[in-house]
Amino acid sequence: MPSLRDYRDRIKSVKSTRKITSAMKMVAASKLRRAQEQAEASQPYAVSMSEMLARLAKNVILTAASPKLLAGTGSDQRHLLILVTADRGLCGGFNAYAVKELKQKIASLRAQGKDVSIVCVGRKGRDIIRREYGSLILETFRDVFGKNKVDFAVAHQISEFVLSRFEAGEFDICSVVYNQFKSVLIQTPVTQQLIPFRPHEEELSSSRAGKKDEADQSSAAVVSSPYSFEPGEEEILSKLLPRNFSVQIYRAMLDSSAGEQAARMTAMDNATRNAGEMIKDLTLQYNRARQAYITKELIEIISGAEAV
Repeated sequence: MPSLRDYRDRIKSVKSTRKITSAMKMVAASKLRRAQEQAEASQPYAVSMSEMLARLAKNVILTAASPKLLAGTGSDQRHLLILVTADRGLCGGFNAYAVKELKQKIASLRAQGKDVSIVCVGRKGRDIIRREYGSLILETFRDVFGKNKVDFAVAHQISEFVLSRFEAGEFDICSVVYNQFKSVLIQTPVTQQLIPFRPHEEELSSSRAGKKDEADQSSAAVVSSPYSFEPGEEEILSKLLPRNFSVQIYRAMLDSSAGEQAARMTAMDNATRNAGEMIKDLTLQYNRARQAYITKELIEIISGAEAV
């Protein structure tokens, strides 16, 4: 049976842990507000750019001269998956959800006989998958989430690395796997294809649903652009598609950053409450042990007095 000192030390240790988790919760809440504002501010630009490129691509007849980022390589054998996770832990199952989505995607592609390679954005994802898929990892970008905000320069650096591999003919299709920020309590793991360019139908549908003038139109169809362009559509696409790739990577990083802070805040709140409950239980056990110790001392004193 633990001694009274053991109970006191245990209670003191749990109280110290509760102070740490409470402080981490407040820090995560502060960072969440900034990360959420940054993610929400980027949404209109990213969605509008994807929608505009979708309308523009609708007018293009794919030929051998079409941009490879739009037309593809003509094959779908080699897939590159970009896994976006956090650089740190203590955020519940946030990183595990994205990794689970990645593993399901890899299993599905391998079942079809496809070749898979991985680029990790964030240290924790690499740490989780390197034992099982270490041979598939091409590159890992660490410390990409700054203390105050996510920098677009980092997303541009990642996109340049991936696009250079694409130009070298090392893969045919590229998709990004990340946790999409829905709310403080909900982060949904998603897989979005970026190369060749495909419009995100979910976004386009929700964007059109919010417009009264288009409420009666089909929510799945992408309307062809009524405009003529100078220079031509293909030349414009060749300039904008690399930019759009960087923007979509940046958007995935922003969603992941906001989701990480939300998950950490929730996890630390649960840890703080669990620590409080543990302190109550330990205090009760300590009082019972102390009462038993006092009773034992009294019995020994009384027994000794009667013996005399």
